[in-house]
Amino acid sequence: MMNFEYTIEQKEIREMAMKFARNEMMTVATEFDLSGEFPKSLFEKAWSHGLINTCIPEEYGGVGFSAVDSVIISECLSYGCMGMNSSIMSNDLALLPIVIGGTHEQKEKFLRPFTESYKIASFCLTEPGNGSDAAGIKTTIKKDGDDFIVNGEKMWITNAGFADLFILYGTSDPSLKHKGITTIIIDPKTEGIVIGKSEKKMGHRCSDTRGITFNNVRVPKENIIGKVGDGWAIAMKTLDHSRPLVAASALGGAQCALDHSVNYAKERVQFNTAIANHQAIQFMISNMVIKVEASRLLVTKAAWLLDKGESNTKVASSAKAFAADACMEICTDAVQIYGGYGYSVEYPVEKLMRDAKLIQIYEGTSQIQRIVIAKEIFSRS
Repeated sequence: MMNFEYTIEQKEIREMAMKFARNEMMTVATEFDLSGEFPKSLFEKAWSHGLINTCIPEEYGGVGFSAVDSVIISECLSYGCMGMNSSIMSNDLALLPIVIGGTHEQKEKFLRPFTESYKIASFCLTEPGNGSDAAGIKTTIKKDGDDFIVNGEKMWITNAGFADLFILYGTSDPSLKHKGITTIIIDPKTEGIVIGKSEKKMGHRCSDTRGITFNNVRVPKENIIGKVGDGWAIAMKTLDHSRPLVAASALGGAQCALDHSVNYAKERVQFNTAIANHQAIQFMISNMVIKVEASRLLVTKAAWLLDKGESNTKVASSAKAFAADACMEICTDAVQIYGGYGYSVEYPVEKLMRDAKLIQIYEGTSQIQRIVIAKEIFSRS
């Protein structure tokens, strides 16, 4: 029998996360968006509430959240600010390869410190010339005695300027494509690492984003996750876990835009009546509701499949593509409902519209998600 109701514990998690989003994030979101400052103290407070590092298992000091618990948190925090939530989710994205493919010793060494104090991890996959074509990455990881030497460039790396740990994907041989991909853990303070300037972005402005150059960076062999060549499989499993989180971030932003639109439509008067009474506005709001409800069902199913130990690749990509596109559409319509005020930074929806766009791009574009879905359909038929 199906049950769409959250458990008592999940309702409590949702209440706590939404309270944090409303009281701590929404009150300063515009300020940090305009300044572009990285809100580290706010993230430390989120960590103290147990809202960061949701993927770490209990045996390594984590809180033991399920995948469904995690998407509930991501939706709520994104409701507070999509940009801030990008930085918060970055830890899960970066630490998941260790959770998925790491040894017991690696988990003790690299995961547990994140539960003992607030630390930041960065997921280093994208390169200046390789975004969607992840199997074409050029950064090399070459064996040298008991160490590995890393050379190459990474781009659009979230939280790079503040990270305590890098999880990097490179290749032993670029000609091997996905078969040569390897995952390695790197200390950002290692000699030979050059971290670039913070990128100025259209949205997600308070989320730190930078390029990184690796010049003959020496890393001990114990930092390889799995074996040389296991990186592609680890990355794909990681994305199955992270895409529901990103889809939930889109859902939170969409829900926020919907709520603002409903409230504004009830207050704004045109032609001697609230615009909520005009059918044109009612249809726009109704379409928003449909997309939010459908997004939430896809997001929850993708996480639920993970918790059951079943393959979720097709549903996770469906959730990410649908929720991201829906968020962009909903936020654009929110600006339209606000009219000229929606275009002003004094009102919240223009920021929502700018933030929404990135979710259609990062963690696999909406087009890449459709390629993944098609491969899942035709490879299993």
